[in-house]
Parts: sequence; structure tokens; C-alpha cells
Amino acid sequence: MATRKELSDFLKNVEKRAFKRTVYAVRDDEAALDIVQDSMIRLAEKYVDRPASEWPMLFQRIMSNATMDWFRRQKVRNAVMQNLSDFESSEDGDEFDLLESLQSVEGALGAESAADSVSREQILMLIESEIAELPARQREAFLLRYWEEFDVAETAAVMGCSEGSVKTHCSRAVHSLARALRAKGITP
Repeated sequence: MATRKELSDFLKNVEKRAFKRTVYAVRDDEAALDIVQDSMIRLAEKYVDRPASEWPMLFQRIMSNATMDWFRRQKVRNAVMQNLSDFESSEDGDEFDLLESLQSVEGALGAESAADSVSREQILMLIESEIAELPARQREAFLLRYWEEFDVAETAAVMGCSEGSVKTHCSRAVHSLARALRAKGITP
């Protein structure tokens, strides 16, 4: 049985990647945060007695299921609320908040010039936007394999498909990303 510290360390290690992956899937920061937090709680409540080596797979499966549940709820909510949207105002009451849009660079202050930092951020934003444009299965396979560093078998188990499908999705994703990024002038 794993200790609470091991669980805490595991969750700290996966939280940022899990959030980013979920944002790519649902395209809503607040919903992604809720999904990741609920998944972490579910893992801690139901699977803390499992060996720590099983947690990565369990956590990814829990997150995938929670994401699918979110999409189902959205579909139902949108069906119910569709007719009510005709009564909404066309004015957008949200104001731009500069402080919310700023992101801190952890531990990198003074390590690179402002121009290099801006250039790196722009390239990362382009890459992230291209990843977000991938079809859902390709994006999921790509993120699990190259972001979460799962092997083909683990990725297939999380996605509920064959290893061959994982390889096909990853290959297509990599080729699509390379083509899109080359078209934007980004080369290795």
C-alpha cells in the first residue's frame, strides 16, 4: 500500500500535464480544472490502496471517463438550454483582465532575454494551437504518448483501442503537426 506522501507527490507531478491535456479536450479552463480536480479526488478516495505503479494508468482512465461525462452533461445541458439562448443579450459583459492573462515564468526570470522569451512563448502558443486543432483521437494519442510519456500498450489501454490504432493516431498527429508548423515557418 502506498503512503499519502507518495500519492501527494504523484498528484503534484501530473497536475499541470493533466490540466493542459484536459484543456485541449474541453477547450474551457474552468471545466478542465474541475475535471482534473475531480479525477484527483476520485483517485485519492478509491485507489489509494493500490500500488503506486498503477496510479498513472488509473488516473488517465479516470480523467478520460470524467471528460466523457463532461461532454455528455454539456450535450444534455445544451439541448435543454438551446431555446433559452434566444432571450440572452447580445452584449458581452465580460471585461478583459490583464492580471488574469499574465503567466509567471517559474524559475526562469533573468535566464533569457525578453526577445527570446517572447519568441519562445509565441512558438509554444502556435504549437499548442496546432495540437488543439488535431482530431480528438489523434490529440489524445499524441498527448498520452509524447506528453504523458506512456508506452503504446498503456496508451491503448487508456484510450480503449488497439496498439495499432494508437500507432496510426500518433503517426497522423505527428505528420499533421509537422506539416502545419512547417507552413508557419517553425522548423526543428
